[in-house]
Amino acid sequence: MASIVERSVRLPRLALVTRILFAVFLFGTGIMTMSFAINGYPVGESPDEVGRFMIAIGKTGYLIFWVGLFKTLVGGLMFFQRIAALAILMSLPYAFNILLYVTFFAHQYLVIGLPDFAACALLIYCYFDWYRPIFAGPTALSVPESQGVENAF
Repeated sequence: MASIVERSVRLPRLALVTRILFAVFLFGTGIMTMSFAINGYPVGESPDEVGRFMIAIGKTGYLIFWVGLFKTLVGGLMFFQRIAALAILMSLPYAFNILLYVTFFAHQYLVIGLPDFAACALLIYCYFDWYRPIFAGPTALSVPESQGVENAF
């Protein structure tokens, strides 16, 4: 039987601090996003481009509540070391979407969007040993119970 490979975290102290801060950010903004979905977006009398965009999203019935719930769930999962690697991977589509949003549309939020994506990218780098089996090719190991049995899988 093959030995179990120890999965380590690169830059463990930096990864821990970044993971906790990113988890707090996701959890807090997830709750805030859900409240916006329920109560509406706070926009002024004459909203700017971003305000008009958020009003349009609210009118179309965009699934903003579910996005907030997902962010809250992922942020909560990141607090637990055992499932942090999964939670980090789950947060990547959100972080990439925010990066695109602040780069092409809401430039005033670059201060939030860039560190958000950078934290996710850094955490993926730190936890890359956990994701290595995804990129590994097929193994030559066989399952002992399936030898000699047709259609074992």
